[in-house]
Amino acid sequence: MAAEIAIDISKTFSGRATIRAQIRYPLEASTVLILFGPSGSGKTTVLRSIAGLEWPEQGTIRFISRTWLDTAAHVRVPPQARQIGYMAQEYALFPTYTVSGNIAYGLGHLSVPDRKRRVNEVLELFQLRGLESARPRELSGGQQQRVALARAVAPRPQLLLLDEPLSALDAPTRVRLRGELRSLLKQLALPSIIVTHDREEALALGDVMAAMNEGTVQQVGAPQDVFSRPANAEVAKIVGVETVVRGRILQTTDSLATIKVGDQTLTGLGGLESGSDVFVCIRAEDVVLEKADAASTSARNHLKGTVLDMAPAGPLVKVNVDCGFPLGVLVTKSALEELGLEPGSAVRAAIKAGSVHLVPHRHGD
Repeated sequence: MAAEIAIDISKTFSGRATIRAQIRYPLEASTVLILFGPSGSGKTTVLRSIAGLEWPEQGTIRFISRTWLDTAAHVRVPPQARQIGYMAQEYALFPTYTVSGNIAYGLGHLSVPDRKRRVNEVLELFQLRGLESARPRELSGGQQQRVALARAVAPRPQLLLLDEPLSALDAPTRVRLRGELRSLLKQLALPSIIVTHDREEALALGDVMAAMNEGTVQQVGAPQDVFSRPANAEVAKIVGVETVVRGRILQTTDSLATIKVGDQTLTGLGGLESGSDVFVCIRAEDVVLEKADAASTSARNHLKGTVLDMAPAGPLVKVNVDCGFPLGVLVTKSALEELGLEPGSAVRAAIKAGSVHLVPHRHGD
């Protein structure tokens, strides 16, 4: 049987939603699982339960051939016996220890020569050579992150757990270190679980992603698949799909579906029966705004609309358009000027059929 990790736990907190997490996926040497969701969704609780720092009232946690938790069988393996490397969100470096001292902290079981040898190996791996005698306060944010990761990796754990590993950094450093962290994780060939609420981090770092909300795992899959093909309306909102509106499938022909949304008719990819109530999900970056009188493009959907408002979104601009339903669009600042967009502008939104994702509408959604 292939190696895998299996989590099925329940953990209650006063005044909060009960955490009920079920995750199971095959494990390879460098697999990175992302626990993704908004603040309070239960991501860190699941991570800490895997580490043995939280104790669920019910459930099981199995890693490859070992059972770390089985409440029915009264199995509770303590954190120090799980061979896990854990990096907290705030890094938790020892302020009075040097870089070498922090890295060596978990190596007390080794002889002095072996401990020095391992510290030197890790200093080299994490590009910390020359900083051996520095204290944490003398390091940059990126250097502190590397020291914290080096300390977690030094004892050669079987599994690495990272809680929001880039959140303490400023935005430019965070962007730079994403690729560096991904390369390190692949170089270590060490299965990892990372908590993040940042979409770009999830896409850059993850091989598998579990989307969580209000204590439950809503969808597990490749990050790109979860972001582009959410399983339901709740996941669509979790992963930041800007447009999620109700619709009904009028007909399905040749793998394409015709959907009624308010007074508009859209074409999307099929797969659901005619007459089905659905949520229509459209990512803002998949919409192209055109002048109202521009020549039509090859996109199957061309919707006339009126600009409602605009707001900065990093290097882009978020434009909200009334197309008979609210439609979010991301445009560049140069496109904004070229199109002369302002509240009240008449525009046309072009959307390819493959960018119109349909999920079933369940009773109660």
